Amino acid sequence: MRSTTVIGFLGSTLDASKFGPSRWMKWRPSVALAMHDDLRVDRFVMMHGSGHSRLAEFVSEDIASVSPETTVERHVVNFQDPWDFEEVYGKLLDFTRTLKIDPEAEDLLVHITTGTHVAQICLFLLTEAHYLPGRLLQTQPSRRADGTAPGAWSVIDLDLSRYDSIATRFAEDSRESASFLKSGIETRNAAFNAMIEEIEQVASRTRAPILLMGPTGAGKSQLARRIHDLKKVKRQVSGPFVEVNCATLRGDSAMSALFGHKKGAFTGAAADRAGLLRSADGGMLFLDEIGELGLDEQAMILRAIEDRRFLPIGADSEASSDFQLIAGTNRDLARCVVDGTFREDLFARLNLWTFSLPGLVDRREDIAPNLDYELDRHAEREGERISFNKEARGRYLTFAMSQEAHWNGNFRDLAASVTRMATFAPKGRIDLVTVDNEITRLGRLWSGKTRTKDDGLATVLDAERLAEIDPFDRVQLVYVMQICRESTSLSEAGRRLFSASRARRNTTNDADRLRKYLARFGLDFAIIQ
Repeated sequence: MRSTTVIGFLGSTLDASKFGPSRWMKWRPSVALAMHDDLRVDRFVMMHGSGHSRLAEFVSEDIASVSPETTVERHVVNFQDPWDFEEVYGKLLDFTRTLKIDPEAEDLLVHITTGTHVAQICLFLLTEAHYLPGRLLQTQPSRRADGTAPGAWSVIDLDLSRYDSIATRFAEDSRESASFLKSGIETRNAAFNAMIEEIEQVASRTRAPILLMGPTGAGKSQLARRIHDLKKVKRQVSGPFVEVNCATLRGDSAMSALFGHKKGAFTGAAADRAGLLRSADGGMLFLDEIGELGLDEQAMILRAIEDRRFLPIGADSEASSDFQLIAGTNRDLARCVVDGTFREDLFARLNLWTFSLPGLVDRREDIAPNLDYELDRHAEREGERISFNKEARGRYLTFAMSQEAHWNGNFRDLAASVTRMATFAPKGRIDLVTVDNEITRLGRLWSGKTRTKDDGLATVLDAERLAEIDPFDRVQLVYVMQICRESTSLSEAGRRLFSASRARRNTTNDADRLRKYLARFGLDFAIIQ
């Protein structure tokens, strides 16, 4: 049977009483702990100041008289100022680290009825952080006139997932936060939705840097801004969202823009400049295309992340700024480290929370809800609601979700396409003629810009294996992978890929045929999924 250990403070007021029989007519929380028939206390770890040693001894004797099986361990913990939160928390943390507790063999209850309010709060925080691996114990006197009654006790479990109503509320809040990050768009791509849920948890629980990777136009900038807005709603940041495209920064202007400068630091420095890092103090700094920064700027960014300090150009003293960093890039930073164009230590610092945003061609099922979102944005900008005819919407979506649509610019291409159709829409309705003209226009824009770099093969095959694949086989394999990702099983994918030849074969084991095809490239259905 598991034993029960209670840890708590001696109540210098509540546990005190006259040293006579009348003391049993008063509710004393530490003594009452051992008087409950339904609460067995095998070990009571009693903390008290050195000035209350006599009271602690007296209470221990009374506990022994009502519960001989309870062992009382008295520990002297002195505070110079019992209302100094930092001192109390620090000394209690040190005490918990020396306390011998075996969570596998004993149940720990942390008594928070006695002690100052500061001490009670610190015990709560230490329990919540699992320095004390137990549950909170709250006691109170009985409402009965009989003062000898032990009163009532209750246990508070800090695992909030065990409380159905609270767990439901948290789950709903998490869903709302994820929807907020997606700008309210009802996205359907399972991988993207799972990634957004992870980002929501990371953004809500840490201020560590976040790295957003993905092709140009995949939505890195918009997602970074939504992360800032979400943290601001939750009061986790108070400062502004500061965004800079590092590809536009070159030479001394990069240093000046990022870290600021003093008047006269260089030719043209006619006045002091705060710099973007100081502007982001208390808020969030989004460095888009961080892979374009020079090595010197990277070194200073690394120090600013780690120490919150940096040296403006021409300054004699350092400046400080407390910001959270989100970095964006369409480069393979790991490859840049190998090539010597990106610092390995900065990449290691950024690579704690890395998320790869897929391009639009890898999220074709999300084109329809994003189409509605872009129409809503157009209405907000222009003050005019534009809509599709039913046939026109069907025609556009059929094209947009087909292999003919390359979407080289990803969501920027889609936004521009919607803006053009809305502008040309007769009487506020996008018709078939408008859609057909836009499809022709997109075809011209994409001509000669077929998508080769981002065909998705690099996510499942290493560079050596990719180099061995002929361009002809590569195009075919990309299409097969697309069908596999759109299918729920290997058999379904096989039926779709070999539908034309099934009637001419004696056996129709499409799954086996597809499995053998993928095996040629060292792939299987699970890897692609």
